[in-house]
Amino acid sequence: MANNSPLVPSRLAKRARFDSETIYPILDEALFCTIAYADGNKPFTIPTAFVRHEKKIYIHGSVGSHFIREIEKGIPVCISVTLLDAIVVAKSAFHHSVNYRSVILFSKAEKVEDPNEKTNVFEWLTHKIVPDSWHYLRPIQEREVMKTTALSFRIDEASAKIRTGMPVDEEEDLGLPIWSGIIPLKHRRMPAVPDALSLNIPIPAHLF
Repeated sequence: MANNSPLVPSRLAKRARFDSETIYPILDEALFCTIAYADGNKPFTIPTAFVRHEKKIYIHGSVGSHFIREIEKGIPVCISVTLLDAIVVAKSAFHHSVNYRSVILFSKAEKVEDPNEKTNVFEWLTHKIVPDSWHYLRPIQEREVMKTTALSFRIDEASAKIRTGMPVDEEEDLGLPIWSGIIPLKHRRMPAVPDALSLNIPIPAHLF
């Protein structure tokens, strides 16, 4: 890959990865991505839920959404995902950092036209956000499928960037009596909280 490719970081290029074995697990763990695009020479960036299936990622939105109607034209977009794993505490503010896993990809939207394929996309996305819930829920209705747009993006031009490990301090700072290390971060699902209509309904097993 050429050094001037936007997928090659301008700093700390050694942290970059281009293999699907690294990229796909990051995409699968993240619940949201951010999609950046230009409209009328103005930049826009929109966070949205997504799901990866094989070599594509999928999003959905209202057929009336300006964001969806704009990117479904096939304009270039940049999609980013970041997972934070730890705060890196160094002996100097200059070397404070974070441990993270991120993915950047460049692609263009392709509209999913087939109703059955659209329904599959909604099922994949639902299972990602609330695992094993699709068949528990009231079945999706045809009018809901028609009112929703599904877009796919090929994962052809993508890179991951990862930082792990402890702080990297200046050699002259190593002997200072200042604590250094990492503060791990954990994003996890908490116990489900029922709304007023579900107080007497047992929490289904897939929500535990």
